[in-house]
Amino acid sequence: MDKQLFNVGKIINTHGIKGEVKVRRITDFVERFEPGQLLYWAHDQKDPKPLVIRSHRVHKGFDLLSFEDHPTINDVEPYKNGSLMVSEEDHEELEENEFYFHEIIGCRVFLQSGEELGEIREILTPGANDVWVVKRRGQKDALIPYIESVVKHVDPNEKKVIIDPLEGLLD
Repeated sequence: MDKQLFNVGKIINTHGIKGEVKVRRITDFVERFEPGQLLYWAHDQKDPKPLVIRSHRVHKGFDLLSFEDHPTINDVEPYKNGSLMVSEEDHEELEENEFYFHEIIGCRVFLQSGEELGEIREILTPGANDVWVVKRRGQKDALIPYIESVVKHVDPNEKKVIIDPLEGLLD
């Protein structure tokens, strides 16, 4: 497969005996898990296998999915610890100042003074706003909230972010 794929979830376990899997969602677009949607499953994006969603429900904070032609636990057991992905052409259009995780991860972060802070390695989604984890040289990681008063400019094409940190944020 030559198309680029992007993670939307990770299968963390099976659920019951009727072919459901327990998924940790890493997308804001819950509609990606609607019945009939095409996803790709793979370990480390190697040899992706197409899967069509048969059913979706939420249980105890996790998404439970079943796939067409996979009616039993034995059919889905091999999928544990694999990733669920969508192809690039299935991306939704985003609003202004909204970004996909893959556009932000890897960006270099600078203070408004021009001093480089580090590189965004991970994005946390704890609730009200995303938090960008910035790997700094010789220091612990910085946690940068993605809010207007802190993040002043994002250029995913240049892989560059400019921030004005709140007092104490980088201590």
